[in-house]
Amino acid sequence: MISIHQAIAQLFDLIQLILIIRILLGWFPNINWWNQPFKLLHDVTEPILAPFRRIIPPIGGLDLSPIVAFLALGILQSIVLTFV
Repeated sequence: MISIHQAIAQLFDLIQLILIIRILLGWFPNINWWNQPFKLLHDVTEPILAPFRRIIPPIGGLDLSPIVAFLALGILQSIVLTFV
């Protein structure tokens, strides 16, 4: 049986994997983010990335918001797993 601690850790791992896929697909400019499955990927990850994009503007065309999002997710994961 899977514990709550393991389930939460796996959820954070899944979120990070989905973010990595989104970042890698961002390197391909011809992707239409309004077609499935890309729309689903966009809809899942945009609420995580958008707040960081508002705070950190692109530097030389390079979006650094995913780096900050990963750091924030790691901190949040540590805090949540401490209390579980």
